[in-house]
Amino acid sequence: MSKRLVHEMTYDAPAERVMAMLADQAFREEVCDYQRVLRRTVTVEPTASGMDVVIDQFQSVQGLPSFATKIVGDEAHIVQRESWTGTRADIEVTIPGKPGEMKGTAVVVESGGTTTETVDLTIKVGIPLVGGKIEGLISDLLLKALKAENKVGRDYLSR
Repeated sequence: MSKRLVHEMTYDAPAERVMAMLADQAFREEVCDYQRVLRRTVTVEPTASGMDVVIDQFQSVQGLPSFATKIVGDEAHIVQRESWTGTRADIEVTIPGKPGEMKGTAVVVESGGTTTETVDLTIKVGIPLVGGKIEGLISDLLLKALKAENKVGRDYLSR
């Protein structure tokens, strides 16, 4: 079983500016700060065809249901990897040492000076009985993170 999450983030800026924002380590750190990440390491490295982004972060699990905290522990260690080629990325999000995976893509498209980044992820947790509940919980958390990134991004681009 798995759960799919598709979310669009719209920016009033050309794709070139949105891509520059996504390549800015300071922007990625600002998104982490907005989400109150406990600790993080952000790396953005250019490649021959685009860039690789890794956000290695620890988040509080305060407020999660008890069945989830039994699996995750006192805090959630999350590693997000994005491998960009032009305006398309392959995304993988892992929780090291825990079952499950989140994989998908991000695509940036400009139309009439407005740019939309569409993130499409499949969430899969292979734990009998509670896997579906955890997939739903992860989907909700990822959606909240994407909405936070969109808000910070719109603020960033307005400066």
